Order: sequence, then structure tokens, then C-alpha cells
Amino acid sequence: MAPSSAGFVTALTTAALATVGLLGYQASTTVPAKNRTDSAPAAVTSKVPQHRKDPTALPAGSGTGARVVYSLDDDRVWLVGPGDAVTRTFKVTPGNVDPAPGVYAVSSRSNLITGTDGIPVEHVVRFASDVDGVAIGFSAAVRDAAPGPDATPLADTGTVRTGGIRESRADGDAMWTFAMIGAQVVVVH
Repeated sequence: MAPSSAGFVTALTTAALATVGLLGYQASTTVPAKNRTDSAPAAVTSKVPQHRKDPTALPAGSGTGARVVYSLDDDRVWLVGPGDAVTRTFKVTPGNVDPAPGVYAVSSRSNLITGTDGIPVEHVVRFASDVDGVAIGFSAAVRDAAPGPDATPLADTGTVRTGGIRESRADGDAMWTFAMIGAQVVVVH
């Protein structure tokens, strides 16, 4: 082979490799994250709002009209008024019994009672019960200021099954005003 032919072949090979590399890079950036193999697998954790960019955004497929939307995965509630306008959204702390996803109606309300965990609660809004008859509903612990790390945690109930979904007192007031008997409650993952 002549020296000019070797240079020509080298140039063509380099151009071909660069093109293949570019096409490979473009293809890897268009593959959804769940199908990529170039990174370490994501840790699997529950209760992480990975399905939406904005965890406070109303979940898709959560119905229409005035309703309460409760996300099991996000531990979040939305109060949705007429025209699908979110009037309030807030984090909650669930008990150890979750309702099945579906559409429910508020079945009863209690202004002030003692929860199954022994903690006084107010503004109880019940909407479901599980197969063993555990009532499931929203409530605010009377001595709580806010849910989450700063809140009084649910009592250590051992084997007691609790369906209380705890809200801050301010959020409990909003739920109490919003969710009358018969109001729709939509539970989503």
C-alpha cells in the first residue's frame, strides 16, 4: 500500500469511529432512565414521589370535581374545589393500616375523640375501613403543632392497628371545613 492510501484509510476509520461514537451518545441520552445500563441502579424506596417532577402537583387520574385526594406513596393530601382547583395541599403521617386505592365518601366525623393509639385527636374525618373493621380517616393530634419530624409521632402501638392519617392542627381544621359527610375521597398510589 502506498503511504497516501494508508493515510486515507486512517482518516476514513477515524471518521467512522467518531460517527459511531456520536450516534451511540445520542442514543444513550434518549433512552428512558429505567432502561439505561450505564449507571448504577436506583435504590428502591417506598413513599418517594418519583412519578412527578413537582411532588405538590395534583396526581393525574385522581378524578374530577370537588374532592379530597390522598396519595399513599407521597403521604400527601390535596383539597380540590370546583373546577379542579387545588385549595390546599399538605403532608400527612399515616397509621399502620392503609386504605386500598379507590374512590370513597366521607362516612362519619367526630370533633374530639381518643385515637386507637391513645392520643387525643380532633376533627376526625372517616372515609373507609379495612377488612378487619379498622376505621380509616384523617385527624389531627390535639398536642401536635405540625406533622413530620417536628410533630409528636404516633404512639408505639405494638400490635394495635391504626387507620388514623395524621395532619397538623391547621390542616385538620381545613379538612374539617372542607370534607363534609358524603364528600368524595380519592385514594391513589
